[in-house]
Amino acid sequence: METYTHWQGLPQAARGASVAMGNFDGVHLGHQSVIDLARGKGPLGIVTFEPHPRQIFAPDAPTFRLMNPEARAHRMEKLGVERLFELPFNADLSGMTPEEFARNVLATGLGVAHVTVGADFRFGKGRTGTGDDLRDLGARLGFGVTVAPLMQVAGLEISSTAIRNALAEGRPRDAAAMLGHWHRIEGAVLHGEKRGRDLGFPTANMSVAGLHLPKLGVYAVKVDVLTGQHAGSYHGAASLGVRPMFGENLPNLETYLFDFSGDLYGQHLSVALVDFLRPEMTFDGLPGLIAQMQADCARAREILAAL
Repeated sequence: METYTHWQGLPQAARGASVAMGNFDGVHLGHQSVIDLARGKGPLGIVTFEPHPRQIFAPDAPTFRLMNPEARAHRMEKLGVERLFELPFNADLSGMTPEEFARNVLATGLGVAHVTVGADFRFGKGRTGTGDDLRDLGARLGFGVTVAPLMQVAGLEISSTAIRNALAEGRPRDAAAMLGHWHRIEGAVLHGEKRGRDLGFPTANMSVAGLHLPKLGVYAVKVDVLTGQHAGSYHGAASLGVRPMFGENLPNLETYLFDFSGDLYGQHLSVALVDFLRPEMTFDGLPGLIAQMQADCARAREILAAL
């Protein structure tokens, strides 16, 4: 997959794509239906924005993102996307009228052949442009437009908000049913306090900064090591939280890979939350904590073996 972080001065080979356009946070089943409708009309592309517009217009709002850009790009690649246009959302872009955006970015800049958007997509200054407006502009500017209906499962509309709620309530399988894939946290393995190693459970520590936090606690997880000599798929147990036993309060994700030995510092991991096992707890001492960690790992092995 080729990735472009600008819309001006693109090589000729990048033009002519059939693109699905949106923020695609989570890349859930509704998003996937939009992407599927963009297939077959040219090289499959995605037009999305970074940072997410909500981060610009509501910078003090609680964190809401289900995916960081890395995780979103990996999911797009798995879906067969050939060209990812990750456009910088800045004052210039947000200040364009719908017609200026369609003309300058889509037609002249990207040279798209076709654009597919969801029925709730809005664009242009003040979010004044609708799917119908885009269809009219495309007819004038030389690209086709498809407006995809919102997707429902069992009568319920699939949305990033519903997925966030499921995760916040410790229901990762319900979130996965709407996503069409496990909810994953991706990023580099960071150096931590190495307490897990001292307890006999060495963990890979990852930041969750900027992401919507699922319910804090312990999870059964599937892990893909994406880089390095240990690249591959593993099972494990992960703690998402603030480590109350040690008086810390900055959330992170600590993942213990079963039957693994090796150095993962600096490598990139993709950790899929499969089942919520228990909330964060405090213990009278380390023996109680270790006994609970052993029980957590045994339960996680059972769950993951049944997948």
